[in-house]
Amino acid sequence: MTLLAFNWSAFGANVGQFILSFSILIALHEFGHFITAKWFGCRVEKFYLFFNPWFSLWKKKIGETEYGIGWVPLGGYVKISGMIDESMDKEAMKQPAQPWEFRSKPAWQRLIIMLAGVIINFVLALFIFAMILFVWGEEKTPMQNLRYGIAVDSLAKSVGLKDGDLIRSVNGKKVVYLDDLRKGMFFSDKQIELGVKRAGMDTTIVLPSGFLSKLTRAKSAQLFTARFPVIIDEDKEVKYVSGKLEKGDTIIGLNNQYFQYFDQYIAAKKDLKNQDITLHALRGKDTVNVVVMTDENTATKFVPRNPGEIIGLEMIHYSFFEAIPAGIKYGVNKLAEYVEGIKLLFTSKEHKVSDNLGSVISIGKTFGGTWDWERFWTMTGLFSIILAFMNVLPIPALDGGHALFTLYEMITGRKPGDKFMEYAQMAGMVLLLGLMAYALGLDIFRLFR
Repeated sequence: MTLLAFNWSAFGANVGQFILSFSILIALHEFGHFITAKWFGCRVEKFYLFFNPWFSLWKKKIGETEYGIGWVPLGGYVKISGMIDESMDKEAMKQPAQPWEFRSKPAWQRLIIMLAGVIINFVLALFIFAMILFVWGEEKTPMQNLRYGIAVDSLAKSVGLKDGDLIRSVNGKKVVYLDDLRKGMFFSDKQIELGVKRAGMDTTIVLPSGFLSKLTRAKSAQLFTARFPVIIDEDKEVKYVSGKLEKGDTIIGLNNQYFQYFDQYIAAKKDLKNQDITLHALRGKDTVNVVVMTDENTATKFVPRNPGEIIGLEMIHYSFFEAIPAGIKYGVNKLAEYVEGIKLLFTSKEHKVSDNLGSVISIGKTFGGTWDWERFWTMTGLFSIILAFMNVLPIPALDGGHALFTLYEMITGRKPGDKFMEYAQMAGMVLLLGLMAYALGLDIFRLFR
């Protein structure tokens, strides 16, 4: 990667969206702890967005609470009096318990305080998904509408798939929508068999062992896309040398190389940077030749018609009250998929931790390099679900670890000792920091692989 080739615009968009998204998620998560602690009469000493080792970017004390913004965007925290947490304030714990301290409260109140952040993140995700469906609706691609078949990348071709194939089933289960095909493949824990219609004939493609691992490691995980012809929708940015494209023209060739579909057009111009090229376009019954100039990325700058208009997508619009149950269902399904993905990391040879684990670098890239509000809120909802699930895991230093010890106390009537809680908190922090360092190392390795 050279400095000149680095896309600073995409980097800025990813960083900006990452910070905004996680600021929302962390602030609301910590607000859950804060508001329930205050509700039960606990003193909250600090409320911080992001961590602030050594110094803070901003802080202000209001009443008994110091509010601030740290400089390490990897989380946030509230410091509740009388609680063994990230601060590891051992001296305060040596003093007699006070009525306003966390440790003085009944176990059921402490349990609510511990789980409040997770609950807010989960409810927030369901609300976000509901609002996405209300504002933008839901778009699906029926497999029966892919009359031109699919375009496949080099990895898909290496296992026997071909451009123009139409995949009908995965392991014998009929594929109704394009997303079902991806889910059926990616969440499989056994060898994958694809039922394919090719040139009017039915055939079976058995994906070899190791295919999903290669797919996960590949820089481009596109694998396949819907195939469609190249129809001009807009040409405002095109640099013409001679002739002119018109809306509705269908591109059928380039420099005397003829084709039918968009993927073939992309392949035909892949090496044609900063030069004049001749496009052959079908206009009604006539063929016209138009000479245009490409840029340094081989782009000709015309806007093709939306493939959804050509293929025919299934668009579902929701009223406000219809979107709420639909959003809840969508969020629950996403949580189930995430849990299934975690399970496959431990049960399937195809899904490896080293291929799937990522740090803030991987997370930032998921925003796509452009500022798209639908994508931003979709990713924020997904991260909110993941944050809720990860925090409820019974690991010391996470909310789930604190909740587990509190449940133990409620069941047995015996409270874990402060010394035990200190060691458990330290062990949990070491585990989490080690995992974060490992994930960051994997991402750095991938940048140079």
